[in-house]
Amino acid sequence: MKKLLRILPFAAALWALLALAQTNEPANDWKPAPSNQPGKEYPKVNSEGRVKFRIVATNAQSVGVTFRDSSPFAKGEDGAWYGFTRPLDEGFHYYSIKIDGAEVPDPSSRMFFGAQRWGSAVEVPAKDAEFYAVMNVPQGQLRELFFYSKSSDSMRRAFVYTPPGYDQSPDKRYPVLYLQHGWGENEYGWGVQGHAREIMDNLIAENKARPFIIVMVYGMTNDTQPGGLRNFDIGPFETVLIQELIPFIDSNFRTLSDQLHRAMAGLSMGGMETKTITLKHLDTFSHIGLFSGGSIAVTNITDLVAFKASNKLVFVSYGSRELGNNRGGDPKANVEALEAAGINSRFYVSPDTAHEWQSWRRSLHEFAPLLFKR
Repeated sequence: MKKLLRILPFAAALWALLALAQTNEPANDWKPAPSNQPGKEYPKVNSEGRVKFRIVATNAQSVGVTFRDSSPFAKGEDGAWYGFTRPLDEGFHYYSIKIDGAEVPDPSSRMFFGAQRWGSAVEVPAKDAEFYAVMNVPQGQLRELFFYSKSSDSMRRAFVYTPPGYDQSPDKRYPVLYLQHGWGENEYGWGVQGHAREIMDNLIAENKARPFIIVMVYGMTNDTQPGGLRNFDIGPFETVLIQELIPFIDSNFRTLSDQLHRAMAGLSMGGMETKTITLKHLDTFSHIGLFSGGSIAVTNITDLVAFKASNKLVFVSYGSRELGNNRGGDPKANVEALEAAGINSRFYVSPDTAHEWQSWRRSLHEFAPLLFKR
């Protein structure tokens, strides 16, 4: 009896550990990720936002993934390696597969440009994904074009979104938003990862936004490497944008080419570029959008009277998980100070996201209806 009494506490503890392990097992409702190569079953995503991988690497000694706090990968009966992540935020996430210490793309994922390279990413379906889904509504176009930049002596690529009906209405002119990507990405970002075309098509179909053109261009003119952003000189890009790209767009598209109908916005580094350039060119842009890219304080404005006369909107947004460590002061307080100074300002927080594409998709969705109000 005494021996039984000694064993019972250990048995109870073991049972509790087993029960805890069972509750930590991923939900078994895996579905192929929408970012997979056509016909590929893996990676899979479950209702908890976990991602499960199957990697065929027969001779590998170790396999893993770059998501932190992921499970160890183990070989299955089929000889492939299996592992899964912690629950991830809804939306889009870059990653690499680690095979014997080397980081490589996942051959089952479609390829995306980020972190200054083409690589893998996974889409965790979001509850609000409908606003950037391809819907049965009138479709705009995402056009790829090249323009010559005399200042950099190069042909530079831009993507231009034209709203539904653009080609069918030859007498109609449109406002323009210049929309910038973030560090490590390029002009593909907003059209591919950001779903800018789908967001705009759906908003226009719901009569929630005025139709306008969006221009997306590479926001750098040099080859600054990771960790070298402190050495980035915005001056050459400012020249490309103000003196070359804007005149090219106004000459080749049916734009409303005055300051009142021109906006600039950007995410992260693109927000920094937007802030710097728009504050210097009040006669060029009337609407400003900063997505996870700082904010504008009253003290940043050298001529408050001139700013109030020319600016129609300052929009600032962040993901809820990235607030608290913001450069340039408290963004919410800065927006409130602008409002108190009589400047039309908005502050938006994306729920349960961090410095990531779901925050910026939602930001564009909130920003676009505020632009170019008649």
